[in-house]
Amino acid sequence: MKLIYNSFSPFARKVLVVLAEKGLDARVEGLVVNPWDEPEALTAVNPISQVPTLVLDDGTSLFDSSVIAAYLDGLGEGPRLIPDGADQWRVRRTEAAADAISENVVKLRQEGVRPEAQRSPSHIERWRRTVTRSLDALEAEGPDGGLDLGEIALAVTLEYVDFRQPDLNWRSGRPNLQARWRRLEARPSFRSTRPT
Repeated sequence: MKLIYNSFSPFARKVLVVLAEKGLDARVEGLVVNPWDEPEALTAVNPISQVPTLVLDDGTSLFDSSVIAAYLDGLGEGPRLIPDGADQWRVRRTEAAADAISENVVKLRQEGVRPEAQRSPSHIERWRRTVTRSLDALEAEGPDGGLDLGEIALAVTLEYVDFRQPDLNWRSGRPNLQARWRRLEARPSFRSTRPT
């Protein structure tokens, strides 16, 4: 298999953490690209030109980090990161909320690199409110959290907020999120996948 990704993408990092947690990282060749350059290696297998993209051994490509993570969860060793039955919906909901925060932080980053005259203050404020509201909602869920795909996505997202929008200060007044993040941030899968 081949994973096409960008080291700074929180969605790619989520998949890289899953690969490590499931013991699959040695089975996957990595190809780092800049999706904004629309490289042929990416667009030939993913017309959307988004990372991550996983190319399977038979040439089939999977894109969207949630789809890729679910596929890998079924392949690898160890406990399932997406449980069966009704418990999966809690995990998938947390993953969706974390991914939405990351999407809004990506938008903030993209808007921030545009020439100032082209930036939309109303969009920036809306995206910031969305991130803050979502962090507060996740904080209200409490400090519990184990090793599952939702918690992986959340911990990756929190570090992405630190990286791209540190002024949002997700730690302030959110001890439950801090506890959930601390549970995962020291794991080898997180340490080895941090952007440098």
